[in-house]
Amino acid sequence: QVQLVESGGGLVRGGGSLRLSCAASGRTDRFYAMGWFRQDPGKEREFVAALSLSGTSTSYADSVKGRFTISGDNAKNTVYLQMNSLKPEDTAVYYCAAGLGIGIYTVQSDYSYWGQGTQVTVSS
Repeated sequence: QVQLVESGGGLVRGGGSLRLSCAASGRTDRFYAMGWFRQDPGKEREFVAALSLSGTSTSYADSVKGRFTISGDNAKNTVYLQMNSLKPEDTAVYYCAAGLGIGIYTVQSDYSYWGQGTQVTVSS
C-alpha cells in the first residue's frame, strides 16, 4: 500500500504560479508511474500530467502543455507539479496518483493509489 498526500494548493491570481507536492509513504520501496489529475465540481476528473516510472518520460494534457511541469524526487518520495501562467480555468481540486507499471499513463484506471486532493483556485 502507498499513501499519497498532496500539498501546495491555494488561491492565486491569474498569471501566477503554484507548485504542488505529492508525498508518498508506505511501500515506497517499489517504484511507480505518477500522475496528476484535476476535477472541477460538476465535471469529470481529467488528466493533467504524467511521469513514467523511470522519470525520463512525461505527458501533458493539451490545456496545460507549456505551462505545467511534472517532476519527481525519488530521494524524497515526492512528485511535483509546477504550474505557471495559471488561468481561472485551471481552478479545480488536484489529485496525485500512483500506478504500478513501466509506462506512462493518462487514464484514471491505470492508477492504483490516489491522494485526497488539494484545492487550486485561480482568480481573474
